[in-house]
Amino acid sequence: MTSQPLSTRQRLIQAALELFTAQGVSATTTRQIAERATVNEVTLFRNFGNKHGLLLAVLEESAAFKNLGESLVRRATPPGNVYQALKDYASDTLHALERIPELVRSVVGEADQFPTDNRRALGRGLTEANRYVAEYLATVIQQGDLSTYLPAEKLASLLNGMILGYAVIEFTSEFHQLWESRDDFLENLVELFLQGAMSPATTSATSRIERSIITPEVADLPAVLVHEILRQARKSGVQDYAIAYVLFAAGLSLTEIVNLQRNQQIYDTDGHFIQITTPGFVRQVPVNQWILGKRYGSYTNNPLIKWLKSRKDADLAMFLNTAAQPISEAEVLENWQTWTKGLLTPQGQIPEISQAQHTWRVEMLMRGMSLDNLSILTGGDRSQLQPYAHRAREKSALEQATRLDAKG
Repeated sequence: MTSQPLSTRQRLIQAALELFTAQGVSATTTRQIAERATVNEVTLFRNFGNKHGLLLAVLEESAAFKNLGESLVRRATPPGNVYQALKDYASDTLHALERIPELVRSVVGEADQFPTDNRRALGRGLTEANRYVAEYLATVIQQGDLSTYLPAEKLASLLNGMILGYAVIEFTSEFHQLWESRDDFLENLVELFLQGAMSPATTSATSRIERSIITPEVADLPAVLVHEILRQARKSGVQDYAIAYVLFAAGLSLTEIVNLQRNQQIYDTDGHFIQITTPGFVRQVPVNQWILGKRYGSYTNNPLIKWLKSRKDADLAMFLNTAAQPISEAEVLENWQTWTKGLLTPQGQIPEISQAQHTWRVEMLMRGMSLDNLSILTGGDRSQLQPYAHRAREKSALEQATRLDAKG
């Protein structure tokens, strides 16, 4: 099937884009554009008025930019990960601009040579370019996925302004140290944009809460306290030891712990994993051999495996209560209180069971896991996990300072 031939207007826009990209706006003449598009120069004037009118059409109608916005709008229904959608849009936009660096330099560096009417039209064109982003943001806001105190149009302008600013700096400056890398810029851009300009929507729907920006208070536990909790759990019995081990070795929540089935674990000499199944989502979580510098068995012989091998019953539940029924959250909490009796955190508080998960997440990041990979393992939005990354950096800085001091 042959593609539809381009119209005269489309051929002129494409020719202008190619020439503006290759040699800049000022160095490109209307005759060159007309010749490349194989039309009469009068046709160009009839369609666009002048070269700068054609430049405006390039910015407004070029498929290179229009497709970016349309793709973002399509991602609003059904709603998905807002963070990832905006990061992908920003990344794709920068890649599109990177293909036309001379055009970007010309628009920025030669704008003062444009007639006043065309500069105004250019401003209107850039505003129009926000339409797709604003449409996407308006949709996710209306769906309740995010709430904001700013209009969608203003938010779109803010985002596109920062993206364009980055492109201008990259194309006109060298050897700056503003960002470690493009990905570093993109991550910080979207996080700042979402956390600064937008706030979580108030809703009771679990799926929406998971997609909102939730900033937990990270309260990980020190190694000495974790090892003491595990020691106390071991004294309480084989199952208690296994539960405490899974809390600190896999970072599971209390709800995930009580819902575990025996067939959800997978292990061999190369690894030990637990498969977590939630509606519409399945993920695997590693069960670590090492917890805060101390080894607790191996992939094929650890507290969890020992507990399951000791079982003589056929019940599918991974953990049972004294009545041989699946253990409840209240019963696990009661066990936790037994293991932590008389223990206090550095803040003078009784350890809470949720801090086991915080400890695991921070430890994974300190070992070198990326935030994106931690997001895959936990099923959490990357922006939700950002506080754990900050805490991991904080702990790494303290450890480095201690090592330096030890060297004298």
